Amino acid sequence: MQIKNVTFLALLLLVFTKNQAQEKKLMTLKEAVEMAVNNSDAASLAKAKVETSKLDVDITKNNRYPSLKASGQYMRLSSAHVDSQIQSNNSGSGSGSGTGSSAPLNIDQLLLGQVNASMPLFNGFKLTNAIKESESMYKAETFSEKHSKEQIGLEVVDLFSALFKAQQMTALIEDNLKTAEQRVKDFTAMEQNGLIARNDLLKAQLQQSNVQLSLDNAKKNTAIANHKLTTLLKLPESTQIEIDIEAVKRDMMSSIGNTDQGERNDLKSLELRKQAAESGIKIAKAAYYPSLSLSGGYIAFDLNNVLTVTNAMNVGLGISYDFSSIFKNSKNVKLAQSRVKETEIAVSQLTDEIKEEIFQAKQNYELSQKQSLVYERAVEQANENYRIVKDKYDNSLADTNDLLEADYQQLQAKINQALSKADIAQKYYELQFASGKLTSSLNITQK
Repeated sequence: MQIKNVTFLALLLLVFTKNQAQEKKLMTLKEAVEMAVNNSDAASLAKAKVETSKLDVDITKNNRYPSLKASGQYMRLSSAHVDSQIQSNNSGSGSGSGTGSSAPLNIDQLLLGQVNASMPLFNGFKLTNAIKESESMYKAETFSEKHSKEQIGLEVVDLFSALFKAQQMTALIEDNLKTAEQRVKDFTAMEQNGLIARNDLLKAQLQQSNVQLSLDNAKKNTAIANHKLTTLLKLPESTQIEIDIEAVKRDMMSSIGNTDQGERNDLKSLELRKQAAESGIKIAKAAYYPSLSLSGGYIAFDLNNVLTVTNAMNVGLGISYDFSSIFKNSKNVKLAQSRVKETEIAVSQLTDEIKEEIFQAKQNYELSQKQSLVYERAVEQANENYRIVKDKYDNSLADTNDLLEADYQQLQAKINQALSKADIAQKYYELQFASGKLTSSLNITQK
């Protein structure tokens, strides 16, 4: 009885697990990209970098404000010997004789308190340029975040395309497998009745096996693409994503008419980093100038039984100059100039790469459109070819090899047609990415 209960519970668990694994979610490309750019780890990391850069700006700006420090000390003294010139003078004038003496002083503690304030007035514009440098880096990081979201969007497009292709191949191969299984049944009966040779039956069985292997591979590709997409979108692993292809077509057609000029955020980010590097040159040159600061303070001092000082306030200007910087700082300036040169070359290189990416993406998109038209005609031709060969086979005018070959060509033509439709959308959005307007073409709402 206990074994039956365990078996029953195991079956319930199996059914529950199967139901969980079959959880399906209909999704459009826009929804997927929106989820990824707002929820993925890559998007969160890019946002964190922007926040960190903003804090760097705030910290640098804080250096403009005066510094105010307060300190206090209490020290216990043990058997201190104090030789006070003030005490000696007073003793001599009071006694009129050099032989006077006084009782030893009990000096056992020291109290000291002070407050100091300082404010930089001039440091060769180092602080001003440091603020400009940090602000440029902050702006560069914001554009890097936008580019990261464009890259995330392109990754979703690629995974969407891979999943759709795998699902379409699975569906087409499953239909073809049904045809192959039926053919094997028909050939088996015909072989048993002596209507065909056994070799023809083996050919049909071999094709069925090959179709089954293709189906298993297509299902594997579907599972991998689905898992990658659910992981990127932070969805449960059991989710089976179904692509709303009609919505994808509508979104694509609505964005084709959009003629807004896009901007490559990675290029803008690099240009801002170049500005930051230029500020770095000015920061390095600031060492050639003297530093001027305003300072003030208050001191209270009490040495027990000897000296008490209160209300000792001070204010003044301080100037400093490191003469060794005349010789040493030239290397720092050259280093900063070299960094600017590096970013200039990087900007030029990236500009050329972007031009090449746009040109290549445009050519790929145009080619995908042309190929789709060819594949449509190929399907019509393959269907007609199979119909003719099937009629010939039924009338003993074609052999089994001709029939199986025509069937394979028909399947391949249908697969090519299905894949070409996904290719058009994929190549279109790759062109949008290269132009810097992938997320804007999908009207993505970003948090």
